[in-house]
Amino acid sequence: MTGQPPDKPEPRRADTPEPRRADTPEPRRADTPEPRRRRVPVAAPVAAGLAAAAASILAASLEWDIPPIAKIGVTAGAAILVGLTTWATTESKPKAHTRADPASRAPDQWPPVPEHFTGRTEALAELREVFAARRKASDVVPPLVVSVYGRGGVGKSALMARFGQEVAGWFPDGRLHADLRGGAGAPVRPEEVLIGFLRALGVRLTTDPGGLDELRRLWLTWTKGRRILIGLDNAHSAEQVKPLIPAEPGCAVLVTSRQPLFLNATRDTRLGVFSEAQGVELLARLAGSARVVDDLDAAKEIVRLCDRLPLAIGICGGRLATREQWTLREMAGRLADERRILDQLELAPTVDKSVRASVQLSYDDCTGMQRRLLRLLSALTVPDVPGWVAGELLDISVLDGADQLEALIDAQLAECSGTDQTGTMRYRLHDLVRVFAAEPAAEEDEGRRRDAVERVLSGYRRRAEAAAQDRWPQDWSRGGRRSSAEGQVHAGDWLNAERLSLVALAGLAREYELWELTWGLARAFCSLCHSLRAYWADWRQVAELGCEAALRSGDRRALAISLLDRAAVQGGIGAHELGRADAERALELFTELGETWWAARARRAIGMALFSDGHLDRAQEHLTGAIAAFRAEDDQWWMARTQRNLAELRLAERRPEEARELLEDSLAVFERSGNRYSEAQTLRAYGEVLAAQARGLRRDGEHRAALDGFTRAGHSLSRAAEMFRQRGELWEEARCLRAAGEVGDPANGLRELEFVRRAEDILAALGDSWGVARTALSAGRALARLGRIEESERELRRAVEAFQELDDRWWMALSLRHLGEAHLDAGGARAAVGPLREAREIYRSLGNEAGMRRTLELLRRAET
Repeated sequence: MTGQPPDKPEPRRADTPEPRRADTPEPRRADTPEPRRRRVPVAAPVAAGLAAAAASILAASLEWDIPPIAKIGVTAGAAILVGLTTWATTESKPKAHTRADPASRAPDQWPPVPEHFTGRTEALAELREVFAARRKASDVVPPLVVSVYGRGGVGKSALMARFGQEVAGWFPDGRLHADLRGGAGAPVRPEEVLIGFLRALGVRLTTDPGGLDELRRLWLTWTKGRRILIGLDNAHSAEQVKPLIPAEPGCAVLVTSRQPLFLNATRDTRLGVFSEAQGVELLARLAGSARVVDDLDAAKEIVRLCDRLPLAIGICGGRLATREQWTLREMAGRLADERRILDQLELAPTVDKSVRASVQLSYDDCTGMQRRLLRLLSALTVPDVPGWVAGELLDISVLDGADQLEALIDAQLAECSGTDQTGTMRYRLHDLVRVFAAEPAAEEDEGRRRDAVERVLSGYRRRAEAAAQDRWPQDWSRGGRRSSAEGQVHAGDWLNAERLSLVALAGLAREYELWELTWGLARAFCSLCHSLRAYWADWRQVAELGCEAALRSGDRRALAISLLDRAAVQGGIGAHELGRADAERALELFTELGETWWAARARRAIGMALFSDGHLDRAQEHLTGAIAAFRAEDDQWWMARTQRNLAELRLAERRPEEARELLEDSLAVFERSGNRYSEAQTLRAYGEVLAAQARGLRRDGEHRAALDGFTRAGHSLSRAAEMFRQRGELWEEARCLRAAGEVGDPANGLRELEFVRRAEDILAALGDSWGVARTALSAGRALARLGRIEESERELRRAVEAFQELDDRWWMALSLRHLGEAHLDAGGARAAVGPLREAREIYRSLGNEAGMRRTLELLRRAET
């Protein structure tokens, strides 16, 4: 099995599959009701026992020395009993089709509770009271939003983690969590958070969802009817939080921030510092109860010097835990000396003196290697890191680096942020510790710091390239190696876990002017995003970095590849002219360099951009040239894929016989290679071609042959839909449903309309505005075939308006042409003239000769 993007010329389209694991959250189908728990009849255990007994009797009876007729009687009796058992334990009404119950595989992003969590009895009790009252509320109310605010280091995140674990059972549809990084000086945009949350809920976002408003609408759609706990840590402002609050009453939101956010309908709770007793308790948990009991006054003095701030107390306790020879009195003295020094300095107000003193004290007591690791970690502009990064920063082995990182955790200077989608443990610095560590980091030798950062960037590049080649090997070499389904899944999970880090590190590589590393990271990131059709804004940003890096390094081959990467994202967001310009420049460079395989890919990209803009004649020239080039390169996969593209173009030109021949060749290639995804895509296109041929046969009066053609088309589309359904590919399944609704079998008009409606429901839930517009066109045609002209006109007008808003003039012209044709077929020649004339003008401006010819034929009929 290999990963590959599909390529129907749909400007705002989804492409490449992400193989779904058994434990991947499944999005609820838009056309299925809310899943329910199955009710098992009380008699089920008894009946199951009877069935087992019957099976035992049957097995034994076959060995008994009894007449054959008696054996037959026993067998029949057992069969009847088992049948009755099945009937008794099965619900009488068939359930609507659902592939998975989302509640059974809910996303869980909640961070772990700190090992030494202490106190907060009153705060937890208040939260329990608020949540319990909401659970008892019977009225329709907005979702519960609780804001916990307080100074940095007071323990807001720990409280959220602790309470979220306590109420996990109240939210069967999952727990989502995001660090908004409001205290780090670079707050996360709400768009980024929504993309992460939606993907966690199973929304592939394989089309560009647009801006914040569009993502917000998707968020409201996919949280409807669900009970989800949402944690928003380190919020910067109310504007950052508001778009992330769902409308569903069953959801709840926990927010932490330094200042009150004053959100509407929010319970605001200020979290203060520890009491003296709570501070001493935390110190005892970390340093040991016996040591605290032996010198309780010194323990109280440490707590006082830490301003009773949990972060500062925890750091002191962590240092005492690793320094058993230190007395608490000695620690208190060192801390007092540090505070006196700080009082004499002019310091930036970003870090409380109590925290600064405790961090400084712990930092001074670290080994030189541990101090260097802390400084270097603060230099990485990433939210968190996997453990291997420590080894690269220090230029030691992964295991030795992990030991040094664990030492920082023991000293409470670093913390675990949980495991990511790949099961890898991740680590981070508290933002206050990061600010502190950045100060001595500025004194680090520039050359050594640059070398350390370069090692990390190289490590990320190696891993990103490996993931990209597992995910979509055909993007990296002719023919492409085979990759396993497990490798593809892991690659997708790895990108989901490392996306923010990859974007940040590509920017860091640019700052250091490490152009080769910048380009390598960008190339792998773009390939992963292209294969998943995900993270459009990040994809575009990093593609720009790749082009800049190639230009700055003077590597013309790298520049051509980056231009092709940028062309892909431009085309995906509907900027076809910009994408085509990039692909044309790439073709020039590849041709000059003698890179024939890459030149064939650039030719195909140009052809697809032209096809998407309706320039069919020019598009076919490039596609046929690409096919010939791939054949010469002996790259069967790209040749078959491009043949499928050409077949779709032939179908648009009303040449189904040629399209069918091309698709049959492609299908044979994908079947031989075991490429199930491309096989399913080709089956869908094949079904569309068979339907077009059947319609032609019916027009020619060959009704029996047409009936056979409609049947075969339905079978091909059904097979494709089932293959996509098994993979959890909702978007591709919707395309098959829409194609099934366009078959045009007069005996199945109502059923075809239902297929189209189901497709639109799915596409709307996925946020595919282009797909919804395309489905409105299909609905209009289906209604016209049923003779429901007024409804058909409304749907076709809706398609015209939607394509106009999307600035897709080719599909706008096609919608107008079908509107005129619907009026014409219903006897409304006068009503047909206007839409057909509009379509004619658009086709003329596009230079689309095929569309122009068909429109002029219809216009002549209407005007005469």
